[in-house]
Amino acid sequence: MTPAPMTILVVDDDATAQVLMRAALVKAGFEVRLAGGGEEALQVFREQPADLVMLDVDMPDLDGHAVCVRLRAEFGEQLPIVMVTGMNDLKSVERAYDSGATDFIAKPIHWALIGHRVRYLLRAAQAMLDLQTAEARNAAILNAIPDLLFELDIDGLYIDYHTPHAELLAAPPEVFIGKTIDEILPPNAAKVCHAALQAAVEHGSSTGLQFELQLPQGPSWFELSVSRKRTAVGHKPRFIVLSRDITERKEAENRIARLAYFDSLTGLPNRQSFLERLGREVRRAQHSRRRLAVLFMDLDGFKTVNDSMGHFAGDQILQQSADRLRQTLRPSDMVSRSIELEAGIELARLGGDEFTALIVDVERPDDVMNVVERVHAQMRAPFHVGGRDVLLTASIGIALFPDDGDNAEELLEHADTAMYHAKQLGRDNGQFYRAALTEQAKGRLELSTGLRLALERGEFHLVYQPQLDVRTRRVVAVEALIRWSHPVHGLIPPLDFIPLAEQNGLIVPIGEWVLRTACADAARWRQAGHLLSVGVNVSPAQFKDSNLVQTVHDTLVQTGLAPQMLVLELTESALMADDGATLATLNALRDSGVQFALDDFGTGYSSLSYLRRMPLNNVKIDRSFIKDLPHDSGNLAIVRAILSIADSLGFSVTAEGVETREQAGALAGMQCDLLQGYLIGRPVAAAALPAELARITVEN
Repeated sequence: MTPAPMTILVVDDDATAQVLMRAALVKAGFEVRLAGGGEEALQVFREQPADLVMLDVDMPDLDGHAVCVRLRAEFGEQLPIVMVTGMNDLKSVERAYDSGATDFIAKPIHWALIGHRVRYLLRAAQAMLDLQTAEARNAAILNAIPDLLFELDIDGLYIDYHTPHAELLAAPPEVFIGKTIDEILPPNAAKVCHAALQAAVEHGSSTGLQFELQLPQGPSWFELSVSRKRTAVGHKPRFIVLSRDITERKEAENRIARLAYFDSLTGLPNRQSFLERLGREVRRAQHSRRRLAVLFMDLDGFKTVNDSMGHFAGDQILQQSADRLRQTLRPSDMVSRSIELEAGIELARLGGDEFTALIVDVERPDDVMNVVERVHAQMRAPFHVGGRDVLLTASIGIALFPDDGDNAEELLEHADTAMYHAKQLGRDNGQFYRAALTEQAKGRLELSTGLRLALERGEFHLVYQPQLDVRTRRVVAVEALIRWSHPVHGLIPPLDFIPLAEQNGLIVPIGEWVLRTACADAARWRQAGHLLSVGVNVSPAQFKDSNLVQTVHDTLVQTGLAPQMLVLELTESALMADDGATLATLNALRDSGVQFALDDFGTGYSSLSYLRRMPLNNVKIDRSFIKDLPHDSGNLAIVRAILSIADSLGFSVTAEGVETREQAGALAGMQCDLLQGYLIGRPVAAAALPAELARITVEN
């Protein structure tokens, strides 16, 4: 990523000088802010600090010297401040330095060189800052030398010492010099020190020997590192002995078993820890005849973000989620919402984007739902990741003891089942467990198994929904929509099986079948005189498939469909990866003549940055913005903005979900290009499409 340009604040009451200075500095690659007087300069700098300030000496309200003094008082000595003075005005120069200026520039100004001069001043200021940082770092290194440093001879006689923490000494530091370790240390500790010195005699150095001291603040452990010094011939060997306090490390070793029960990323208890705590609370609740609740939480849309923005961004979201849950589920918060907690609330991260919470001593199920609503409110707030805002929600399942299970494993399983039910109902909601949900879960498993056989059994078929050109009032395109006729359960909606196909990896072969079938149907329509482009949805998983470009090419060759008649409909999540592979795939397909449409625009990131970069042809406005037109002024403004943006970028726009003539009229009035929805026509099979086209032509 290219670093942001350095910012210069230019303060001058002369408008001409401002213009010239700004032009020269911008040409040199700087960002420039302007102020016409001293008070304005202070206000601008407080609101948006700059990397360097250039002050004219003579200004009507506060002169440059006064501004310099106040900047120094408020923002410290490191800020580079340059005074712009008259030529040969030595008194002003001296006063500039007295006021705290870093340097001065004399008038008249050589505009061709001013950028170089400023860059030099900034470089010098940075060098000074780096020097001070280095000096501070060196001082910190010295201060950070682990605890105690001694110089001893072979007999263990103390010659010198460095003891930043006198509380770690076995005796006051002033008594060390001239005494031996046998006189200062307890026998066991002295024995270890002699052994370390002897090892250094034999090997030049020694490390790892440890001993314990009983100090006033309690027992402390130390580890010795000994290095032999060079000494003159005939002198006793001398050694540098580093005695490091490892008490915390010893304590940490005793906590290793406990650390095995915590998630390293979020610091929350892990699955094992949660199950053990839940088991204990279940037994306590059985004894006291009280109720408890298990919340199973999953972040809606996390996988898409993780796949498109990378695992580092995903980890940040998980950490932020854990922090929000900690704040939301604090016992004090729960008390204020009528839940009396004796043992608090136990949070855990089970893995991935799955979190759990245990609420003990529940009086009423409604109290638990209050907690769930609080969590939902927190999780809806934008996550700030990688310089952008990411919107996620949470689906939450709730299992109650003793209603929904009598042991930890069963309660957790049933809360998980309820969470999946919450996702099926549209996400961003909470659901209690019911026995029927287990049957539904079994049904999903059966559906997933049947999905693997559906392709080879020919159980899929396509229907096509027309898209009307507003200007010509003719159908110019159709969108291919997949349907599954299950031999037992009948027609299964795409929302029920597409997520399963994405989870188990079948979306790629299913997507290839849709592509081949749709292209073949479009080619037959063209032979019959119906020149229609066909839109085919491509999932993020398909788009990442390395064979996608070749698959599209082979399909077009085999079916004889012209590339420009194929429109690949992509979701925002497929494009958000924004990496070389994404652009390479898009460009390769675009070069072949294939068209692109961005599906469901407005419901995801809706970022102009990728709209500018991606070779799109069409933007499809999500039906959620269309359904209340023309009466919803908010949605009307959004649709108008999308149309304006698309027009400026050269994209056509399709409105989805058009169901009323009022909606169609409003969209036509805003110059929307294409309309799609039940008002235009319902999805029909390929064989029935010609008759549907004739009907639409007559009605329009």
